[in-house]
Amino acid sequence: MTMPNRLAVLSCAALVATTAAGCASVEKAAGGGDSGGGAITMGTTNVTSVLDPAGAYDAGSWMVLNNTFQSLLRFPSGATVPQPDVAESCEFTGADTMTYHCTLRTGLKFSNGHSLTANDVVFSVDRMKKINDPSGPSALLSTVKSVEAKGDNEVIFHLSAPDAVLPAKLASAAGSIVDHQVFPADKLLENSKLVGSGPYKIDSIEEAAGEGHVPGKVTLSGNSQYKGEVKLQNSKFVLRYFDKPDDLKTALDKGDIDLADNSLEPSAAAQIKNDELAGKSDFKVAEGETGETRYLVFNTKDQVAGSQAVRQAVAQLLDRKSLARDVYANTVQPLYSVVPAGITAHNTAFFDRYGEPDVTKAKKYLTNAHISTPVKFTLTWSRARAGATELETVKKQLEASGLFQVTVEQQPDWKKYQEGWKAGSYEAYTVGWTPDYADPDDYISPLVVDGGAFHNGWDDPKVSQKLVPDSIKLTDRTAGGAYAQIQNTVADAVPMVPLFQNKSFYVSKSNITGVDATVDNTGIFRFWEIGRGAGKK
Repeated sequence: MTMPNRLAVLSCAALVATTAAGCASVEKAAGGGDSGGGAITMGTTNVTSVLDPAGAYDAGSWMVLNNTFQSLLRFPSGATVPQPDVAESCEFTGADTMTYHCTLRTGLKFSNGHSLTANDVVFSVDRMKKINDPSGPSALLSTVKSVEAKGDNEVIFHLSAPDAVLPAKLASAAGSIVDHQVFPADKLLENSKLVGSGPYKIDSIEEAAGEGHVPGKVTLSGNSQYKGEVKLQNSKFVLRYFDKPDDLKTALDKGDIDLADNSLEPSAAAQIKNDELAGKSDFKVAEGETGETRYLVFNTKDQVAGSQAVRQAVAQLLDRKSLARDVYANTVQPLYSVVPAGITAHNTAFFDRYGEPDVTKAKKYLTNAHISTPVKFTLTWSRARAGATELETVKKQLEASGLFQVTVEQQPDWKKYQEGWKAGSYEAYTVGWTPDYADPDDYISPLVVDGGAFHNGWDDPKVSQKLVPDSIKLTDRTAGGAYAQIQNTVADAVPMVPLFQNKSFYVSKSNITGVDATVDNTGIFRFWEIGRGAGKK
């Protein structure tokens, strides 16, 4: 199973202006931003291009989808177990977790007034699997053999293999339900025509300056047709995309945005937090845990990085504590496993295997494998909150041992970067991962099976053919035996090295409320929680 990185900027869909009822309009952004009409404006550097649920699989697009579409199930704030949304109830009908039955609530409608029924659920799943967009999330539903509607309010999923994780997958944006009367069955829909049933509807999309028809600003307003559990604390929400953390910080300082997500440059976020604690800031920081992770990935088919001993030596030398402290100003925490802290079954496999950085132990890996030093290889990167400092620090750590000679290169074009790692063009490279759902499987199946989303070329048959299938059968998701074995196997083989896990530092004006209520490790930012209260503007 391979899937694209959730932070990837995907291939661009054409944005065509339309005046159809219930659809968005597209305009060319003139630059700058405001929060006119009382709208709350949030900035992010999680740039995206495709918003159709069948082709959208990155943080920037899912941020929109989680607020404009509904799924059968959803993750309420702070929850790790999905709860009913469009569904009134859902359950596996047998102990083998091969059949999943949902009963839908009645009277649901899309923002255009069309009724939402079981036929739309079936259409949405069949459509995603038929389109099978290479940059989309269809692989999340790979265990769905077929899905059928019984009347308007019953849906039955028939699985090809046991999958106790299906409820969590359906609660993600991959489970977004689309209107079968609007969306084509065999191709993606233009961003301008999107229709959902979520708490917000898209009013307009302004393209960013430059090529590619990439959204620069998305304006949302409350969906009057919405019937669900959430209550909106604002009537209008604007999401603005920025290319660089510095641009995001400038917009915050100028008052062009009301809040920034976890995209600010680390030292800037840390300084705002310090100023707030000292009573010297007009901003406040909502701080918490996230499930966002970052890895140094190896191309295991490469002549140099293909050596397990080389990879183990790198793992033995990396100083994550220094990265977290000196590069990221403690806005991240060291990560010692492919599964992050806060997620069930997390362990510290890399620390248990390698401990603290040790040059002598690293040298032994290379000597035992008869590898001459210094080992020369190239580290490639594209985007990082800390910019070039991140990999320059990794380079210094490795070269200080005398065992490595490292060249650092940047590929600033994210699309080309993604194409590069898929083609096996890099020896080693850094990539981040944002969770689809709060379950250990979301860091295992997509990342370590058959090369994973990062296309590192590594696969262990025991992991992919035995441990992963066994683990996703378990309805008790707290049972971590198989996941512990997988994490330990990854730590030994080192197809990638976990670097750190992000902390959340959402910065907002002092009069913005509700940010604390939506910061958790589900990766879902709930626009409806955000309000405007008393305080400095």
